[in-house]
Amino acid sequence: MSIKIGLVGTGTVGGGCIDVLQTHHDDFARDLGLDLELARVCSLIPEQAEAHHVSDIFTLDYHDLINDPEIQIIIELIGGTTIAKSIICEALEAGKHVVTANKALLARAGDEILTRANEFGLEVAFEASVGGGIPIIRPLMHSLTANSIISIMGIVNGTTNYMLTRMDEGFSYAEALAEAQSKGYAEADPTADVDGLDAAAKIAILSSIAYKSLVTIDDVATQGIRTLDAIDLKIAKERGCCIKLLAIGNNTKDGVDVRVHPSMLPAEHPLSQVKGVMNAIYVVGDFVGETMYYGAGAGSHPTASAVISDVIEIARNIECGGGVRLGKPWSKRAAFVSQKDAEFSYYLRLPVSLSAAFDVQVFAKKAGFVLKEAPCAYHDQASGIIHYVMFTEPAAYKTLEAALNSLTCQDGLLMGTSAVIRMVD
Repeated sequence: MSIKIGLVGTGTVGGGCIDVLQTHHDDFARDLGLDLELARVCSLIPEQAEAHHVSDIFTLDYHDLINDPEIQIIIELIGGTTIAKSIICEALEAGKHVVTANKALLARAGDEILTRANEFGLEVAFEASVGGGIPIIRPLMHSLTANSIISIMGIVNGTTNYMLTRMDEGFSYAEALAEAQSKGYAEADPTADVDGLDAAAKIAILSSIAYKSLVTIDDVATQGIRTLDAIDLKIAKERGCCIKLLAIGNNTKDGVDVRVHPSMLPAEHPLSQVKGVMNAIYVVGDFVGETMYYGAGAGSHPTASAVISDVIEIARNIECGGGVRLGKPWSKRAAFVSQKDAEFSYYLRLPVSLSAAFDVQVFAKKAGFVLKEAPCAYHDQASGIIHYVMFTEPAAYKTLEAALNSLTCQDGLLMGTSAVIRMVD
């Protein structure tokens, strides 16, 4: 008997899912004993369905899928947090399992959705919501459950990793962004990527699973890459380091420490080798030790691979008559450490006007910073800027914040936004 699937969304990832199901239908039947039938397809763009030769099962109305009693699994791939939520909730109410790649929705309303799924005895699977084609959700839920997870640290946004790779090669921020957009790696509005919001949603999901405590996107201290410039990458390289936008979740005695920010890593760190649009997630467990998951973090076929793997797992469960396997992976609301009191070593770059009277040593002393070495000055005559660079010993973020606020109050001193980068050993 076939397992009938309804697909909502025929864009990049939805099209990839059609490709996988068409390409491997006979393989799934022969090797897994699963007859996966794409029964209905829904989107607002009929031409996409036509391009994938599924016009005969196309509809503009997702209710046609919800109301079809033969469809057992709904794949939601339209993104967003409004209509997508309605589709998922209505599918559950209609007794259908759901597969989604919607990290923005899960990072905000995951608790509500998974609670509802549990009540109906249904699955909501979301492997593709983090890391594209990289298996990470299922390893955290199953393969690593013998461990207490100590930390998660990852490069989970391909757009910013591509931009930082190009900036490391000498591009300016604007040049790197423009190229990423021209290649389709960045949206016309890159806010979610460059401001760290996409990465924040993903680390919220991973931390919720790893620490069995609910974390939402609003709990993630988030800093993007807009303030970085090629000079920051150049200085990092001179020191045998590189700069990456990291998503971090740590399990501490005081609560969950969850954040997204640019970080300066030694060149020998495993994450330093992750270039371009690739993603990598570094997980440490108390018994397994260090593990790393690497691969394509986005794209049509890599993400579709993760989506269809979820479909296969649910289909297997339907075939054997099993109950809910995934369920809700957290049982309580997380407690969080104070980010303002947390101490880190910092790289600071202050873009000061050439005409300003500024003593960086006096500033550091007043701020209470203990410096690892004497500050450096990089003159940019064309822009009328002196870039003062400091490397601090561990300092509380609230100390740093107060010091930087004192500079912004001085008219004509700063010629742009200061760069703040945490150091990673």
